Amino acid sequence: MGLFFPEDPHFDENQRQTGFYRYRQLLSARFGRWWKTNLLALAGFAPLAAGVFYAVASTSVLVLLPCSILGGMIAGPFLAGMYDAILRGLRDDPLPWRESSERAWKQNWKSSLLPGGLLGLVLGVYSFMAMLFWWAERAPSPEAVALYLLALLVVLIINTLYWPQLVLFQQKSSVRLRNCLLFCVKYFWRVLGVGLLQLGYWTVFVLFAPWTLLLLPVLGIWYILFLSQFLIYTQMNEAFSIEELYQSG
Repeated sequence: MGLFFPEDPHFDENQRQTGFYRYRQLLSARFGRWWKTNLLALAGFAPLAAGVFYAVASTSVLVLLPCSILGGMIAGPFLAGMYDAILRGLRDDPLPWRESSERAWKQNWKSSLLPGGLLGLVLGVYSFMAMLFWWAERAPSPEAVALYLLALLVVLIINTLYWPQLVLFQQKSSVRLRNCLLFCVKYFWRVLGVGLLQLGYWTVFVLFAPWTLLLLPVLGIWYILFLSQFLIYTQMNEAFSIEELYQSG
């Protein structure tokens, strides 16, 4: 723990810490698991990325739609596994990595197909729209860019709140979406901050590509998802009684 930060003589790895020490504790204890799950998630997203890239390169919407939906359905279970691994870490689940990964796959692969397909479609359409901005003879207006980013921010917020419910509870999609809305209303500023953090993170990846692609195997998906869930986990635990539910189960 003292590699990047000076050690606190009162720090105890065996007790749950709070604040920044909790952040350090989770990274120290769970980095290996999250990194391995991240590699699996990147492999799961590879067909979606390849399909969207081909559709954009060929400027074909007819290719984009099926590739985005099918690629998203492939990626969905892997994304669910990533969220499951992060949430297990946040609640200090003691299961070994292999066993918890197998459980996550068995429990969530069916329920993650549809939201994965929808997410893939959204990502494909947004990627195509971004290239249309790039190809346009005239630069897009500030209003168009602002609307584009605002809609993307909404998508990121919904995903931040929807996928944890998918891996934690057996619910209807309508219930999950309603919970997303109520949670946003109750914790508006915190949720907005987390959404802006994710938007900034992925914007940096896009703007500085292809160099940032070298960071995907190291930081990739897992870090921003962990940071986002870490920042809202206390509120989610209060709203959904996550730890009480799993301790009683």
